[in-house]
Amino acid sequence: MPQYEHIFLARQDLSQSQVDALATAATAIIESNQGKVVKTETWGLKNLAYKIKRNRKAHFVMLNIECPGDTVAELERQTSINEDVIRYMTVRVDEHEAGPSVMMRKSDRERTRRREREGN
Repeated sequence: MPQYEHIFLARQDLSQSQVDALATAATAIIESNQGKVVKTETWGLKNLAYKIKRNRKAHFVMLNIECPGDTVAELERQTSINEDVIRYMTVRVDEHEAGPSVMMRKSDRERTRRREREGN
């Protein structure tokens, strides 16, 4: 089955529980259309390079999914209708990355550096 990475950006004024609900809704769409979610990562609230729909920040969420192409079309259709999602992208990949994504490793590295600075 084809593998995809689906990343969406949610509005900055949403709470973390609302962002989790968006990820759960996307998972439900995928699973109801013969697909499965391999991994879900929430990257947190990050600054944007430029304003998108009057937002300077956004909650980033990534889903690693395995599903047929028509499921991706339905997921993107539902995502585009949702006003809480300000941007999304789905990319087909050869295989999913093992372990945490680059963004998660970067945030772990930053936390470690911050702890070292505060300790010294």
